[in-house]
Amino acid sequence: MAEREPNAHQFMDLEVPEYAYMFGFLQADGHLAKGPGQKGRLTAEINARDIGILREFQRLTPYNSSIRERTRSTNFAKTSRTAIWTLCSLEARTKLNQLGLPYGRKSETIAPPLGEFSGRDYLRGVIDADGSVGYAAQGHPFISLTTASAAVGAHLCSYARKITGAERKPRRNQRDDIYNINYIARAAQALIGHLYYPGCLALKRKQVTADSVAHWVCPTATTPRRPRIQWTPEKDRILLAAPTIASAVGQLKCSSNACEVRRWRLLHGVIPLPD
Repeated sequence: MAEREPNAHQFMDLEVPEYAYMFGFLQADGHLAKGPGQKGRLTAEINARDIGILREFQRLTPYNSSIRERTRSTNFAKTSRTAIWTLCSLEARTKLNQLGLPYGRKSETIAPPLGEFSGRDYLRGVIDADGSVGYAAQGHPFISLTTASAAVGAHLCSYARKITGAERKPRRNQRDDIYNINYIARAAQALIGHLYYPGCLALKRKQVTADSVAHWVCPTATTPRRPRIQWTPEKDRILLAAPTIASAVGQLKCSSNACEVRRWRLLHGVIPLPD
């Protein structure tokens, strides 16, 4: 990742790879809130294991911001440790809002920027925040995005087709009204290799997985697919309490993709949390 000294003139220039990534991540996993008068704040709260990416955001931002950690008990885990980055600058918030980060609820309304921007870095930010990179039950690599935004879903499909040749026609899940877009095996390997290039800004754990995918060789024979998991409140509690998706896969004996999608639906209120 190239070192640069951030400045207010350059801040959120989306042709700069780091800012394109940062904007995509914040569109998917940030929250812009208004306060009285001109007050307000941008926050991004993520699992504390990924605090390093928030420190990079702080370094790239030429305005005062803060990072704090908190630990709390929840209905589905004894402890949940998160890291929160907070930015209050009106100038910074105005810039982000003008680029396409709405105030308040935004999952359905976000869209790729209208001007010039670094496409693969923007998409990597969105996927780091709201997607998954890993290996399916059969050992094939996959990359997926779960989103409520039609514009973001269509953009991923269009972009990935140019890289992989794989055609995807995004359709909302009739039950949950969201898009779940997946690429697997060779298509996933090609897309992951393009998005997660050496030295890019990314979540460290996903970059490690992406690096391993580069060495994956498609097997000549395939193994039978695991049976589809039947979700129960107890399995939901195990999924939510697991520190990582990989840990949940080991406990529930199902695919990473199934766990990722189910977790997203639970945490975004698409389906009710277990009692």
